[in-house]
Amino acid sequence: MLSIERIELARAYQIIAMFGWDDSTYTHLSMRVPHSDSYLIYPFGMLFEEVTPECLLEVSLNGDVLVGNEAHYNQTGYVIHGNIYRQRQDIQAIFHCHTPAQVAVSATQDGLLPLSQWALHFYGRISYHAYNSLALSHDVHGKQLVRDLADNFVMLMKHHGSLMCGRTIHEAMFYTHHLEKACQTQCLLTQSHLSLDLIEDHICQQSVNDLIHFEQDLGKRDWEAYCRQLTRRRTNASHI
Repeated sequence: MLSIERIELARAYQIIAMFGWDDSTYTHLSMRVPHSDSYLIYPFGMLFEEVTPECLLEVSLNGDVLVGNEAHYNQTGYVIHGNIYRQRQDIQAIFHCHTPAQVAVSATQDGLLPLSQWALHFYGRISYHAYNSLALSHDVHGKQLVRDLADNFVMLMKHHGSLMCGRTIHEAMFYTHHLEKACQTQCLLTQSHLSLDLIEDHICQQSVNDLIHFEQDLGKRDWEAYCRQLTRRRTNASHI
């Protein structure tokens, strides 16, 4: 019988593809295997829309493939996911994306600005990681990623993309949605060449608290809606 973690992670890949936030066969999402020192991740080379619960690899925190074909494992996955899971026991899911909007905002000196309600979810709660080529080294890249993430759940990797972590898979998806909308909005405003009207600090402070505590199980309501949307698309496609 397939575990709930395999089912949910496969859904996450398909939801990311459904919204167009994937990047060909690049980037990766993972989910910790409960009560173990391992996590699930997709086989490198698959499109996100192709990922199924059965095909997911199980990988140890040391980078050894425990279940699946080790030829399909991405070294950057171990460096990013393995190191974070080892140091952050509170994190159960990690999404790594590089949408054009996220990369564009990551490459600016000021980073994510308080220009929209979407952006306020991350006010004072987002980290930044300087670009240093592909994340291939545990000592050079992995440890620095963990240091830069610190106690936050979201990080912009400058000139590269983003990391969204969650205590649940739906929390990671929640952050992914709001970060993408925030970055898209900032890009639109920057392109307009109009003067930017930043939201005042005291409002940002109140808003981030309100937004993060607005619902009891952060992201669960949206996750269930995305899953229903995914099911409808599959049903409609099967009738064509």
